[in-house]
Amino acid sequence: MKIVIETPRLILREILPEDDKGIFELDSDPEVHTYLGKRPITSVQQAKDAIAFIRKQYVENGIGRWAVIEKESGAFVGWSGLKLMKELTNNHINYYDLGYRFIKKHWGKGYATETARATVDYAFNKMALSGIYGMAEAGNARSRHVLEKVGLRHEGQFMYDGVLHDWFKISKM
Repeated sequence: MKIVIETPRLILREILPEDDKGIFELDSDPEVHTYLGKRPITSVQQAKDAIAFIRKQYVENGIGRWAVIEKESGAFVGWSGLKLMKELTNNHINYYDLGYRFIKKHWGKGYATETARATVDYAFNKMALSGIYGMAEAGNARSRHVLEKVGLRHEGQFMYDGVLHDWFKISKM
């Protein structure tokens, strides 16, 4: 297991095949998918497939979302981190997207901000990236707040899968 980042309360590490139950708990919750196209998964096999997809990104792109583990409990609480986006989105391609998703019982604890802040630091200081992007459904005020809180600036809106989204960017100073 490769630990990538440690924060005061959390460990960010590679997502592992044994995270399948945590991924299922996360992605089968319709409330978690409110701003994600409203398509929650319905089986542990779909969770395993998602993990395989992310692990393939580690190999092909050197980066992918990371599991977020509570230090105190050892619990899988969600995922966070960067993803290399190879599909054209809002007139951008081959950019790094900052994202996060947490199991509902862990909402409101500041984990998204804590992991996003650590990810931005990692991107600029370990990966030497010049910029990071983020996007959120226009109605997702909490996600928009996290992106802004860690330094991403709102750059406009665009349509994604037929839904209005906000577009954010942070550049290395």
